Amino acid sequence: MSSLSRELVFLILQFLDEEKFKETVHKLEKESAFFFNMRYFEDCVTNGEWDEVEKYLSGYTKVDDNRYSMKIFFEIRKQKYLEAMDKRDHGRAVEILVKDLKVFSTFNEELVKEITMLLTLANFRENEQLSKYGDTKSARAIMLVELKKLVEANPLFRDKLQFPTLKNSRLRTLINQSLNWQHQLCKNPRPNPDIKTLFVDHTCGQPNGARAPSPVTNLMGSIPKVGGFPPIGAHGPFQPAPAPAPAPLTASLAGWMANQSSVAHQAVSVGPIGLSGSSNAASMVKRPRTPPTNNLAMDYQTADSENVLKRPRPFGISEEMSNLPVNILPVTYPGQSHAHTLYSSEDFPKNVFSDLNQGSTVKSMDFHPVQQTLLLVGTNIGDITIWEVGSRERPVSRKFKVWDLGACSMTLQASLASEYTAAVNRVIWSPDGALLGVAYSKHIVHMYSYHGSDDLRNHLEIDAHIGNVSDLAFSQPNKQLCFITCGEDKMIKVWDAVSGSKQYTFEGHEAPVYSVCPHHKESIQFIFSTAIDGKIKAWLYDSMGSRVDYDAPGHSCTKMAYSADGTRLFSCGTNKEGESHIVEWNESEGAVKRTYHGLGKRSMGVVQFDTTRNRFLAAGDEFLIKFWDMDNVNLLTAINADGGLPASPCLRFNKEGILLAVSTNDNGIKILANADGARLLRSIETRALDASRAASAAVAKGPIIGTYGASSSTTGTSIVVADRSAPMTATVGLNGDCRTFPDVKPRVSDELEKSKIWKQTEMNEPSQLRSLRLPDSLMPIRVVRMIYTNSGGAILALTDNAVHKLWKWQKNERNLTGKATSALPPQLWQPSSGILMTNDIRETNQEDAVPCFALSKNDSYVMSASGGKISLFNMMTFKTMTTFMAPPPAATFLAFHPQDNNIIAIGMDDSSIQIFNVRVDQVKSKLRGHQKRVTGLAFSNVLNVLVSSGADAQLCVWNMDGWEKQASKFLQIPSGRVPNLLGQTRVQFHQDLIHVLVVHGTQIALYEAPKLECLKQWIPQESSGSITDAVYSCDSQSIYASFEDGSVCILTSTTLQLRCRINPGAYLPSNPSARIYPIVVAAHPSEPNQFALGLSDGGVHVLEPPEEGKWGSSLTAENGAGPTIPYTAGSDQQPRIHYWS
Repeated sequence: MSSLSRELVFLILQFLDEEKFKETVHKLEKESAFFFNMRYFEDCVTNGEWDEVEKYLSGYTKVDDNRYSMKIFFEIRKQKYLEAMDKRDHGRAVEILVKDLKVFSTFNEELVKEITMLLTLANFRENEQLSKYGDTKSARAIMLVELKKLVEANPLFRDKLQFPTLKNSRLRTLINQSLNWQHQLCKNPRPNPDIKTLFVDHTCGQPNGARAPSPVTNLMGSIPKVGGFPPIGAHGPFQPAPAPAPAPLTASLAGWMANQSSVAHQAVSVGPIGLSGSSNAASMVKRPRTPPTNNLAMDYQTADSENVLKRPRPFGISEEMSNLPVNILPVTYPGQSHAHTLYSSEDFPKNVFSDLNQGSTVKSMDFHPVQQTLLLVGTNIGDITIWEVGSRERPVSRKFKVWDLGACSMTLQASLASEYTAAVNRVIWSPDGALLGVAYSKHIVHMYSYHGSDDLRNHLEIDAHIGNVSDLAFSQPNKQLCFITCGEDKMIKVWDAVSGSKQYTFEGHEAPVYSVCPHHKESIQFIFSTAIDGKIKAWLYDSMGSRVDYDAPGHSCTKMAYSADGTRLFSCGTNKEGESHIVEWNESEGAVKRTYHGLGKRSMGVVQFDTTRNRFLAAGDEFLIKFWDMDNVNLLTAINADGGLPASPCLRFNKEGILLAVSTNDNGIKILANADGARLLRSIETRALDASRAASAAVAKGPIIGTYGASSSTTGTSIVVADRSAPMTATVGLNGDCRTFPDVKPRVSDELEKSKIWKQTEMNEPSQLRSLRLPDSLMPIRVVRMIYTNSGGAILALTDNAVHKLWKWQKNERNLTGKATSALPPQLWQPSSGILMTNDIRETNQEDAVPCFALSKNDSYVMSASGGKISLFNMMTFKTMTTFMAPPPAATFLAFHPQDNNIIAIGMDDSSIQIFNVRVDQVKSKLRGHQKRVTGLAFSNVLNVLVSSGADAQLCVWNMDGWEKQASKFLQIPSGRVPNLLGQTRVQFHQDLIHVLVVHGTQIALYEAPKLECLKQWIPQESSGSITDAVYSCDSQSIYASFEDGSVCILTSTTLQLRCRINPGAYLPSNPSARIYPIVVAAHPSEPNQFALGLSDGGVHVLEPPEEGKWGSSLTAENGAGPTIPYTAGSDQQPRIHYWS
């Protein structure tokens, strides 16, 4: 259909609405599929007209069109099903289940089974996820909020949610204009013509032969004042690219090559479809999503009234906001311009908090994605620095140095021979902050692994490009972490971030490539690139060449960046004449959507920019920092940050948008903050000051910390011994990898930098911590396995008699999050049926059994065994779904595959590992390599490996593709210790999924996969008894370890430095006759300072530090008491062993 025919349909829709042909309007909307009437859709949902809802939707999408459509239909049918059950109409519910919901079993069979199980309940609210379900009206209102978000985010509804801007009664106006024109052509026009038909052209009779003095102004009579359509922004012109794409593309790229139209849409987190709603009724009432009744607006509004009533336009939502209940998001009502009016200009950081002295000109900066106050900086002389901007400390500083000159190209060697220096062009953190990359002005890229504090290790050195390496970015095609480089040689290259192998090379630019911007839409991964000649190209991860050839505004040297939620694309650049342009792109059309005003006409350098909060843009220009609201082309404000800025300063926001770093003229950095950022920085500053005072007091009293230095060439083992009675233990800190730069002396300012060490805290009294013993009405039996649920609101324990216990915390005024806490006791939960989740123990010797379990990611199922068959339990009903794998051999450890809940790895007591597919009830692979029973399993989808441990302290690494064994090593048992051949050796991956925590009765060790290099060992004195268990905290910064003497030790994960020791008297009642100690430790999934202990007497304790505190306290030591150098991966040292008493 031509564009004019399409516009005619809109005019007809407006006319039908004005004439009150309501049913016909909606039929034409559906049949033409040009406009989706959200108000009509809302009314149908609110009234429960489910057949009409689906019939109307069917004009625009089908169930299996995409994941948004699938979730829309699922939510509607689920609500219809729940309403039937609420009315006790089980016949209708079964009909809906069979006819409407069964289609989703193809995509999520487990969920459909779970929905089916609701029929077995007297009231579906007994299901935990539906326990908050209110009445029908509130449930529909809550669902409607979610549906609107899904519709707005669905690409099939793009350009269909807003009606074009029309004067009211536009079709009548056009007909009047036509009749006027016809009347002008009459040979004998009458002053007051009588129009009786539109079927034929108008002509006047000839009574007097006189011409009308003026054209007719309104031949069809008065036009009623009815509502008109809300306005829509006009799209810019677009010239198609020379050639169509040879492969399927997302709408984002396709629009750059074909004349498509699109409207920016709201970002929606479309997770797996599920039972629970997105929010509760109470919160809906507090912040209604729909307008109040006294401000109703018609669907078809007038555009020529004084106050044009607009539909709420979609706005970007960050990843963090998408995970919040939808009803607390900013909303707009007719009469508001857009959602951002709910915020003030105070939201962006514009107040100078501190100045940092870098020492050389800053070229690039990037804040850590997790630790919001860590700033990575690269300079013009090749220095890289990590700053803790709160305490103004510089834990890491490196000068430019080629690690392996012999492996470099002859061109680079010749260049370095004449001038051994290079500038940093780009520094950047990986998405999880475990790696950082540096692109230099000469050929090479450095990749480091970061392990916290000052522990920065060389990872990869790549001779990437001939000449300048202009830019560097991380991406994850096929869930594989890669980094992308571009350079002076006009090429773009993609490298594996783990191995450093080259994956792709893209050629096609005719000038040096200036920047790269990787992104993804739906499941399509792509890369935008820009060159210094102003050309923009786009690439898929294949060998098909560029998909886009387009000009940047002003043919400028441009960088591109997406908003944090990935829905809006911006670019900023400067051309040779000094003209700068900052614009937002309409991805679907490949055209500039809006150009922002306020940049200088003659910039002295390339203007740098950044985005934050899906709301603000900032650029460094004319010795100022300039800010724009993304939805307003006019400059919001400009600040000079107390002066001292260069003409085009470098700037960077942190992830939360509460801090802004900007470079200065005097080789420094200013840190700007808003109110939230200032509070964060002051808290860090206060802690650093307190630590400094403590250190000064300690130095004044005399040295009480023994330090042991070790040079990078030292071999052998360094042993650190401390007296238990001493208030502080000997510690080993982190170094700056001196092995790599033995010839580089630190600057004087660096030598004066203070390094953080930890003061061991001894806790002996209950008043020193927060502790809660969970209530238990069942028989107290020794706890052998324990875990927090992934939501953090419950603890699941398995006891020695094969019974599971589940404690749940309730959400209320005293516990708004509903998460586990030591402040309030939870409920020992049981379904109304009173059944217990009990493992099969028939025909088993319980003394030989090794209990084990694994929890599904959605907390719906637990797979468990206690020496007998493996059982699969429903966590809501406690019912046994199935049992399988009768012994022998018996299961000894269970782990879900990280990417497929239907695949589990099962460690067996015959030393084998079985890869089992639950869906088809089949063993897919059987792995053999251990000598004793398997006691630990851990997956890493980053390395694509499974790490296993055995009772004989053997570790193995298996490739997940073919399940071949890649490596095998035995733990280094300390001399004089007799290993328990039936002991428990456990493994757990650090959150970087590269480093492995290994727990054995004699030690805690850190290994690096996949080669199983031992990095560190920590060995307790025999007087404390064996280690019973240990786990990482949820942020992998701490390790919680329990002992046979009842004590608990908390160690810093990177150094295995003891921070805090909790003696039994601090959490256990005094009972000299009872020997009670922890068997298992579990860490809270989102609270890094909370953990739980499962005890030998059947008790479960939740432990937390004092209010607003952490486990242990830090202090800083002067140069004379600096930390020693630990073992570094890849060096010729032996692993550092720490003995603790």
